[in-house]
Amino acid sequence: MGPMSQPTCPKESIVSEAPIQHVKPEGPMVDLMQGDARWQIPVHEHGFIALVDVMPRLVPQGQTADAAIVQAARVSYGAGTKQVSEDRTLVRYLLRHRHTTPFEMVELKFHVAMPMFVARQWIRHRTANVNEYSARYSIVPDRFYRPTVEGVRKQSTVNRQGGDEPIEAGTAEQFLTLLDKAEANYREYLSLTERGVARELARAALPVSVYTEWYWKCDLHNTLRFLSLRMESHAQQEIQDFARAMYRLIQPLAPATCEAFMDYDFESMHLSRLEIDSIRSGQPLGSQNKREQAEFEAKKTRLGL
Repeated sequence: MGPMSQPTCPKESIVSEAPIQHVKPEGPMVDLMQGDARWQIPVHEHGFIALVDVMPRLVPQGQTADAAIVQAARVSYGAGTKQVSEDRTLVRYLLRHRHTTPFEMVELKFHVAMPMFVARQWIRHRTANVNEYSARYSIVPDRFYRPTVEGVRKQSTVNRQGGDEPIEAGTAEQFLTLLDKAEANYREYLSLTERGVARELARAALPVSVYTEWYWKCDLHNTLRFLSLRMESHAQQEIQDFARAMYRLIQPLAPATCEAFMDYDFESMHLSRLEIDSIRSGQPLGSQNKREQAEFEAKKTRLGL
């Protein structure tokens, strides 16, 4: 039996030894946020929404974040962009035909301060990365949401989740007095934490009108899904206010995408098979569901039928 072969050390990977290649841009690059640290819009008395970062942050001069969407869409056949007008056409095609992944190439990071009850609705959109202010580590700031007398809404008779028109002034004033009592707990909350009650437990005494903050990072596709639901008229007014401010912040970054979103999604209309059959035949909707019938009547009104 011959001598055992000695183990050999693997050669160093050629890849690991290769130098990093620094590729310069073909032309001037510009900062989509114009060198600003953040773009911020106040919402209500104590709230705000701020755009603190976007990817891509740098784009070729004369382009927007729409270019990243086009770049991703065209990677399969390697064709370069010839004109910005062609980019707009492609973006509109992608959104119209629900090709979603190219829109995921744009990332947006927001800093938001909002009432707790708005945050609890917001967090239902589970496609973002979120880091929230911790009331276990820190004292909750003395900030509470209060509507105006005119902003106190009456429970909707058709929407079990929401309110619509203002309630009469006397009842509205009673509700604001109730909020005064709830906010008064803050002084005791502060006092008891100073006397040693754990912050993680003391926070249980605070109402959902108290403000929280978080950083919320989400790709553009899922941000648009959030906006399609939260800018809609049936969403709670308070979260609508934040959503509309968010749209104002992203519109300059991806104008072609936002234009297509309005044309093909937010201000468009979906018709079911039953609704199409009813319009074609002139016959009643083939459903006995009263809510579905009411929704169809609303669509026909919008269409002038």
